[in-house]
Amino acid sequence: MVPSPRLLRWLYLGRLTLAAGIFGGAVLVWPLTSPQTTLLATLVLLLSIGVTLVSVWHTQLLGRTPGRNFLYAQVLFDTLLVTSVVHLTGGADSDFAPLYIPVIAAGALLLPLPGGVLIGGLCSILYFADIVWLHTAVPPGSVFIQIALFAVLALVTGYLGDRVRQAGTALGAVESELRQLRLDTSDVLATIDTGVVTVDAVGRLVYVNAAAESLLSLRQREWLGRPVLEELDRRAAGLGTIIRRTGALRAPARRHEVVATTAEGQRILGARTTLLEREGDPWVTAVFQDITDGRRVEELNRRAERLEAVAELSASLAHEIKNPLASIRSAVEQLSGRRLSGEDKGVLQRLVVAESDRLSRLLSEFIEFSRVEMKRRAEVDLGAVAGHAIALVRQHPDGGAGARIEFEPPAEPLVIEGDEDLLHRAIFNLVLNAVQHAGGGAVRVELGAVEERQLPAGVELAAPVRIAVSDSGPGIRAEDVPRIFDPFFTRREGGTGLGLALVHRAVEAHRGAIFVDGAPGQGAQFTMYLPARAERRS
Repeated sequence: MVPSPRLLRWLYLGRLTLAAGIFGGAVLVWPLTSPQTTLLATLVLLLSIGVTLVSVWHTQLLGRTPGRNFLYAQVLFDTLLVTSVVHLTGGADSDFAPLYIPVIAAGALLLPLPGGVLIGGLCSILYFADIVWLHTAVPPGSVFIQIALFAVLALVTGYLGDRVRQAGTALGAVESELRQLRLDTSDVLATIDTGVVTVDAVGRLVYVNAAAESLLSLRQREWLGRPVLEELDRRAAGLGTIIRRTGALRAPARRHEVVATTAEGQRILGARTTLLEREGDPWVTAVFQDITDGRRVEELNRRAERLEAVAELSASLAHEIKNPLASIRSAVEQLSGRRLSGEDKGVLQRLVVAESDRLSRLLSEFIEFSRVEMKRRAEVDLGAVAGHAIALVRQHPDGGAGARIEFEPPAEPLVIEGDEDLLHRAIFNLVLNAVQHAGGGAVRVELGAVEERQLPAGVELAAPVRIAVSDSGPGIRAEDVPRIFDPFFTRREGGTGLGLALVHRAVEAHRGAIFVDGAPGQGAQFTMYLPARAERRS
């Protein structure tokens, strides 16, 4: 691990302070100091200044990374410097012997574990040699205690220094990876065409990428650190409100559409938000894209689909009308003849009446199907609507008064926003269809609220409600499932094929979803999901 420049600066400063202090003491404080002592103190100061200047020039001015030999040289010089200070101040009687401790600590921090232990041993040897050989004195017992302390300190600080270096190396690797990740993330966010805006807990702008600047004409350098929610609402109506609501409720917004006013005109933005906790405060990030062109393509596709649906519907209606008309025409042509018996005339007359009734019923149901639209939205008790629709089915000629319909109304009113008449017709047709296919079996109607996580994949509804109608009839063939909601498609004798088509249109008008399950011989189940709260779309 490369030592930090700050640690080396403290090393240089401590060295110069010690050398200057000893020189000042030799010249000013100790008037009876011998010339040899003054000369040695001067030499120590000059060498310290020279070594320090060279070291500063190498590491601080040139900015070079200190190598292992450079670090060994620094610690060895400081060891010799402290030995000189101890020698000048009395050897065993010196008060500066504890200065070996910071030198040993510096060796532990700057050098690997063996190097730190080596410096500790060198300090002990030099201290002992100075007392015995240079001062020719018998070392007192305290000296051996100090030497033992130096050895223990060298081992402990060497071990701790090695662990610190390992941790620093790992931290440096993590910092390098994090720095690279930030660079990569910044590059990605700067180049994608998706706008990203982040605000803090009080609505101040924290980040905006290039795409968001372009879509909103909002410059980061002008708004960074300033309250920006009202400005976002002004530039893209509703965007600031979504962010504010996300922070207040601490719940991300799934999907919203806002309209941004740009130099090119109004653009539709598809936006969603995410929530990040920063020290207990909610930071909100809004992610949005320009979906104007996509919306135009979707509208063109929908228009083409509508035209195709109208063509198919017209063909189906013409086919359904053609057969009864052909029968009526044939019957009328035969009645105009004079060779028919009274019995044959009666059969033909009844045929004309039956086919006329069939045409009337077909046209009535078609008119009802064509008028499926949301006329009036209000709060509706879905349980009461379902109960009334089921009661009508029980009285219907095709349903039979003895139909076994199982239904348990909710304990409390289940209120949703919708068109009561449209919901009534949808439930009525769904239950009637189940009764007609159940024969003598049972029909079960279930009603209740569900959680959003219980919705089928791809379905997004606010406060969803589930209505399930199942029967014990013959089930549905796999090849019929894709066409089950098509107008005029039916497998039931005498059916028009408009009942389930009406149900599907009613569910779509409420921006809900309907699914069908069932296999031959296992009955069928139709499940409607409706939003309890209506979402107003742009």
